[in-house]
Amino acid sequence: MASTRQHRQELDAKARQGETVIPGGTGGKSLEAQEHLAEGRSRGGQTRSEQLGHEGYQEMGRKGGLSTTDKSGGDRAEEEGIQIDESKFTTKTDK
Repeated sequence: MASTRQHRQELDAKARQGETVIPGGTGGKSLEAQEHLAEGRSRGGQTRSEQLGHEGYQEMGRKGGLSTTDKSGGDRAEEEGIQIDESKFTTKTDK
């Protein structure tokens, strides 16, 4: 077991130096990140989607899609009269 752990630590160290250690894991900054990329899953967007719920995630994407290099999505939506329901951005909590 120690040899497996040591091997993973070595691979992780190489990944942190920018080397691709898992086929399909290009761009991952750690062994775990490369494993997730190779499996075709990204935890960031998935986690945020779960936190906001489907509608909140869609609204956030709509606002982000309006942003330009010189204006935020909120500013542009306001100028163009596009309604963005920011109340949907609240994080859902388990009670």
